Amino acid sequence: MGDYYSSDEERYYYEDDDDRDASDGLPDLETEVSLPCTKSPSSEVITKESLLIAQRGDLRRIMDVLSLKEHHARTLLIHYRWDVDKVIAVFVEKGKDKLYAAAGVTVLEHDNLSSELSSTVMCLICMEEVSASDVTTMDCGHHFCNTCWTEHFIVKINEGLSRRIRCMAHQCYAICDEVKIRSLVSARDPNMSEKFDRFLLESYIEDNKQVKWCPSVPHCGNAIRIKYDELCEVECTCGLQFCFSCLSEAHSPCSCLMWGLWTKKCHDESETVNWMTVHTKPCPKCHKLVEKSGGCNLVCCICGQAFCWLCGGPTGREHTWTSISGHSCGQYKEDQEKKTERAKRDLLRYIHFHNLFKAHTDSFQREAELKETIQEKISILEDNQSTFKDFSWVTNGLCRLFRSRRVLSYSYPFAYYMFGDDLFKHEMTKNEKEIKQNLFEEQQQQLHANVEKLSLFIGEPFDKYPENKVEELRMKVINLSVMIDGICRKLYECIENDLLGSIQHAHHSIAPYMSMGVEKASELSICWENEA
Repeated sequence: MGDYYSSDEERYYYEDDDDRDASDGLPDLETEVSLPCTKSPSSEVITKESLLIAQRGDLRRIMDVLSLKEHHARTLLIHYRWDVDKVIAVFVEKGKDKLYAAAGVTVLEHDNLSSELSSTVMCLICMEEVSASDVTTMDCGHHFCNTCWTEHFIVKINEGLSRRIRCMAHQCYAICDEVKIRSLVSARDPNMSEKFDRFLLESYIEDNKQVKWCPSVPHCGNAIRIKYDELCEVECTCGLQFCFSCLSEAHSPCSCLMWGLWTKKCHDESETVNWMTVHTKPCPKCHKLVEKSGGCNLVCCICGQAFCWLCGGPTGREHTWTSISGHSCGQYKEDQEKKTERAKRDLLRYIHFHNLFKAHTDSFQREAELKETIQEKISILEDNQSTFKDFSWVTNGLCRLFRSRRVLSYSYPFAYYMFGDDLFKHEMTKNEKEIKQNLFEEQQQQLHANVEKLSLFIGEPFDKYPENKVEELRMKVINLSVMIDGICRKLYECIENDLLGSIQHAHHSIAPYMSMGVEKASELSICWENEA
């Protein structure tokens, strides 16, 4: 039995076993539409104000489960990168002793040890006799003078290593009590104590694999926390959409590695070098690059040196249209021709995919301008008390256009690397690559055709149409939106299962397809407790 899914766009009924083929024509929205449901990972925005609450929530869970003090719970969580479930799992599987030992936690208290000492104590760090009242003992039982402890703590704080400061004793891996650290450091420098507290607070983000700073520039000050440890794309409340894994812009269906290579390729000079290899030759005398725009194969550099265009070797000036007197290119000519042909082929392939990628990103920018135009049209129709009261089909269709155009844009960098000779050269035979490429391009072309059709429908002047034509356009937009959603879903399934799923020697993953677009992270509610 399926579940109902309600959204601002349409209301679908999802059956587990019924997966409509989007290529079977336009679905009828007067009946229930069957599409598989995609569950999105939940995410939250942690602001500066809610950071302490978020951290204390995880601390409280460990303190309650293991009956620990706050600094011990923090030490465990920092060691396990603030993964509460991991801490509990290790506790259940290996027991308390091994859990504590791995993180450097010593629960045995020695607060009264100083009272058992003589009136003076020899500090084994500075080798001086000090009063017992000037000695601090950590949970591990080691005691040193307050001056040496303080110097040790200040050095670690200044080095940015204050999240887990270990005991000074030789081969002791116990973590020092943060309360005692704060007390000793604040007596010397209150600012240093504040710095220590800030490091402890920020460790919730810096050491947490499920929390990352929003990569906005300038920085909005927010962090994003995801509920599940998986690849996903999120949107911060500042409006930035980004990949949680690599912190670059949302780029699915490209993997993070593919997108990193593509952006580098688009910005570096690799293609300029390819162009120069194809269209220029270095002078054998002064090594300046020479471009031949026409004529025979004898070229002359500005330095006066004549050379053969085919092989690049220096020659005399006696020549005909087909040969140069006393000069033969030989094997070198064949090698140069192969090198030039290979560079030319690589260049043309890159230009082909880059032009398609650029065309769709440009279309996305132009279509983004439609949003204000459509809102103005709707406002005018509502002011004029138009017969149609609900224009959500227009705004929903525009959102679908944005999402599918984005998917289509990033599918071209994916295809460039998936079916090229860089990443998966030894993963597929030539025949397998051809079959998979045809399968992918068939769905890609289907998405392209329907996206362009939706763009055409959305851009129509519906505010000037009669009632019957508006209704006809409304059904076209709704039906086409559902079809495109199904095509996008199948394209992702093809990439995950048929393409990347078969790769053995390299790990490539993509963020799951989100029918409603990149998930907008909700703000973490701030419920200040009395102790906070």
